[in-house]
Amino acid sequence: MARRPPASPPARARRKAAAGASAPANGRPGVPRPEKIYDPVARALDAIGDRWSLVLVGHLLLGPKGFQELRNRTGIAPRVLSSRLRELQANGFVEPAPEGYAVTDRGRTLEPIVAAVARWFTRHGFAALNVRASQFTATSAQSILEALPFLLREDRAAGADVTFEIRLAGEGGGVWTVRIRDGHCTVRPGFAERADVRYTADAQVWCAVALGLGNARDLVKRGLITKDGGEAAMDHYFHQIARPVGSDEGEAPAAAATKESPTRTRRKGDTP
Repeated sequence: MARRPPASPPARARRKAAAGASAPANGRPGVPRPEKIYDPVARALDAIGDRWSLVLVGHLLLGPKGFQELRNRTGIAPRVLSSRLRELQANGFVEPAPEGYAVTDRGRTLEPIVAAVARWFTRHGFAALNVRASQFTATSAQSILEALPFLLREDRAAGADVTFEIRLAGEGGGVWTVRIRDGHCTVRPGFAERADVRYTADAQVWCAVALGLGNARDLVKRGLITKDGGEAAMDHYFHQIARPVGSDEGEAPAAAATKESPTRTRRKGDTP
């Protein structure tokens, strides 16, 4: 007995398959697949990846870094870090370097996005996530200073040419040079060749101020921060952390942090 040829699928089923989406039983059009919709934000994130991708690019924008250094700076688990670095390389944002990994020219195109995310967090992140600045116990002066290029107020930095030298003592201390020139900011470790303004403080005090837990001018008056040179002030050029309305974080936590720090005597010529 001859076998019957297999029945061809109904025309309606073939149309569904060709359309790439299934219509519900009520006959209404089905929900389209995301990749078929022109959505610049969604499609950009398809290319960039998840949150760790931008975090890693943000760190590498500051200079090449090795695998372990990226782990220490981000806290990412080794397996996740390896996976994200492979994806970033495959997408052309990161490339191998003698130091470990570096951003490509394509990776540098993400800098405005990284900066916008950083500025959003300083303005809205604490309230949106219901977090307190005092919870960032692993924050270092280095991480705060290296984030400054992303927090620059371009309107105030336009046409400016000022160099700050930051000298911090104690755990996590060191010396950094912050240069603002024509709307751009660079941060590098080491002494400045010519500093317009020099700040000296304990690293713990500096972090407290940067996280909004203390008032810089008050701490200068108290001798916990010294400021030499001109009248330019760093907080004029950078976006500051906005604490949630009604937050009880403020001078009290800063005072607690600075009580354990060595008091510095203000030198003649210091200006708040």
